[in-house]
Amino acid sequence: MKLLKTLSLSIMGLVGSAAMAQEFSSDIQIRPRYEYTNGFGTLLTPTTSHTSFVGNRARLNLNYKDEKLAVKLALQNVRTWGAVNHLTGGVSNATNSFVLFEGWAQYSFTEKWSTKVGRQVISYDNQRIFGGLDWANQGRSFDAALFKFKGAKSQLDLGFALNAANENKTVPSFPTSVSFGTDLDFKDFQYAWYHTAIKKLGVSFLALNIGREYLKTPTEAETNYYQTFGTYANYAGKKLSLDFSFYGQTGKIGTSEVSAWQTAANLGYAFTPKFKATLGYEFLSGKDQGTSPSMVKSFNPVFGTNHAFNGFMDYFYVGNHANSVGLQDLTLKLDFPIKKVNLSVAPHLFYTANELTATDDKYLGTEVDVTAVYKASKDITLIAGYSQMFASDAMVALKGGLNDTTNNWAYLMVNINPQIFASKK
Repeated sequence: MKLLKTLSLSIMGLVGSAAMAQEFSSDIQIRPRYEYTNGFGTLLTPTTSHTSFVGNRARLNLNYKDEKLAVKLALQNVRTWGAVNHLTGGVSNATNSFVLFEGWAQYSFTEKWSTKVGRQVISYDNQRIFGGLDWANQGRSFDAALFKFKGAKSQLDLGFALNAANENKTVPSFPTSVSFGTDLDFKDFQYAWYHTAIKKLGVSFLALNIGREYLKTPTEAETNYYQTFGTYANYAGKKLSLDFSFYGQTGKIGTSEVSAWQTAANLGYAFTPKFKATLGYEFLSGKDQGTSPSMVKSFNPVFGTNHAFNGFMDYFYVGNHANSVGLQDLTLKLDFPIKKVNLSVAPHLFYTANELTATDDKYLGTEVDVTAVYKASKDITLIAGYSQMFASDAMVALKGGLNDTTNNWAYLMVNINPQIFASKK
């Protein structure tokens, strides 16, 4: 504890003193999660079987704030239990070291205008397009610069990012940065996000321009740009809640034109203070299976927290299902507490948006997700979940594998997040 306080006070000294009040705080997160996977992400095959493991996040957050300046430093270690030999001790290596998850500074020019630069989490609305991906132990953060406006009822963020493989002073003879060509990587982006509130109704607009490199020739890379634009709205009443989203995509990925779209709506009603039901539907465009159209018609959620959508077993859009047949997801989520445990039950009915080659049936299957959350103390929360996929023959035609065996997943996660130091002067 003395070491942490010394580190905290040292960082305060480095940041410097301000004429107005200064605040400094520090907290630690330890988050181990046991998972049992038995057909997680895709169906089991005759040669695959279940497995289990424990993943762990350890994160140290340091925060400084005064009248004009806010600074955050978040150091993180992510590992699987057993990946580092028990005799390794404190030796630093690729799987036993801390990395920078966040390191940013925000300066306020006025009460309404500010800028934020550095490694940071970018998350908006329901996190369908931009999300922090907190479920994944590593999370998601960007090296970016933001210009921010925040009024009484409206906000505007303008964001910019530029990626490079290294600090080459001239263009390399072979373009090493062509690795920026996967669904989650990019060469550069620019975006504008605007949000306004009208009583209990919130409305947001997003325009995102992403540049991705591709090999125009074996030794020459070129960057083409595609755009995601749309709106998200949500209403939160005493009993009734509603949210709606619509996004379109256009531009070019590689040499292909893009024309894709997504829409979703969720209607929730609290029948009692302890029971709420939410009916939802989402459509993501796709292409017919087995076709190679010249135009990209499959919607890409880009930087979204995709685990939070379309079932917790991650069959869709979590490192998979890209440039595929799209998806329709009809769900009914039931939230209710039993004593001190908050329970959620959410069945999903999945359908393709486009045609499969082996069948006319678009019904892919039903997944049932059960989640339980128990707050053991102020700083400790227990979260457990169980999910099962009841796949159809159409799912087999799409993904392969077996649907006449049990495909399920379970986890138990402990989130320990105490504040270890706070100072104000």
